[in-house]
Amino acid sequence: MEKVKKVSIVIPVFNEEENVPILYDKLKKVLDNLGIGYEIIFVDDGSTDRTREILEEIASKDKKVKVIEFARNFGQTSAMMAGMDFATGDVIITMDGDLQNDPEDIPRLLEKIEEGYDVVSGWRKNRKDAAISRKLPSKIANWLIGKITGVRIHDYGCTLKAYRSDVIKKVRLYGELHRFIPALASTVTSTSKIIEIPVKHHPRIYGKSKYGISRTFKVIVDLIFIWFLKKFMQKPIHFFGILGLILLLIGSVSFLYLLGLKLLGHSIGGRPLLIISVLFILSGLQMFTTGIISEILMRIYYESQNKTPYVVGRTVNVEEK
Repeated sequence: MEKVKKVSIVIPVFNEEENVPILYDKLKKVLDNLGIGYEIIFVDDGSTDRTREILEEIASKDKKVKVIEFARNFGQTSAMMAGMDFATGDVIITMDGDLQNDPEDIPRLLEKIEEGYDVVSGWRKNRKDAAISRKLPSKIANWLIGKITGVRIHDYGCTLKAYRSDVIKKVRLYGELHRFIPALASTVTSTSKIIEIPVKHHPRIYGKSKYGISRTFKVIVDLIFIWFLKKFMQKPIHFFGILGLILLLIGSVSFLYLLGLKLLGHSIGGRPLLIISVLFILSGLQMFTTGIISEILMRIYYESQNKTPYVVGRTVNVEEK
């Protein structure tokens, strides 16, 4: 496999004034020893402390450091997406700015990329976080994500990951989907090219964690969306159509039952089942309509941007379009 020529380190930061200078020194030491080109991209997600000024000072002294400053706080997913968009390396490595990820793991991530993997995910095997508020919800979420998406890794929440640039740039991130990147990447590459390796994890010393147990509920909602995206993105009518058919069937059977009672001389006007039957029939028709609209939107999405519902890995003796 071809050697990595240049690596881009993407680091979203928010109020990390104590950590940023230390992280930069550690990164520079590791990256200078790699013997390849590199750039460090800090994305300031609307910090309200001195993080921005410190980053600008570092960048003024080191041209390999790039700083992207958001006008306000947009969230980690947007910061990560911006860093990837501006990255010029053939490999992109993401990591947190709180010193809990260890830059010394970067060479090991690159080794796996050079072995032919497209995504190398870090696994905080010996995680230094609170057991109840962080580790337990994370274990449940990781199991659930792996079960539903089919991409089974131990630690979706670990930001320290390496991606082949031509793969990750095909994945668009919105909302808070950064934690699902391996699952999203599986839509443009084979799951056999996604691997996980144990990495170091350090307790937070400076600053305050931005995550809490409330994030678990957001993960569940996002997971439902990822499941739908992977399974029904290209054929949404299969989801809405089947659901509509079930509702129509239930409503129709109930209505036919009431119609039979009416023909036998029974009064059905005051029965709640009549209202329920009508609601089920209308809901079923609405699901079918939603499915048709979704199919039209899906075609607009692909055709208006000249996108294809497939990703070509490589070609042999085929001319470029």
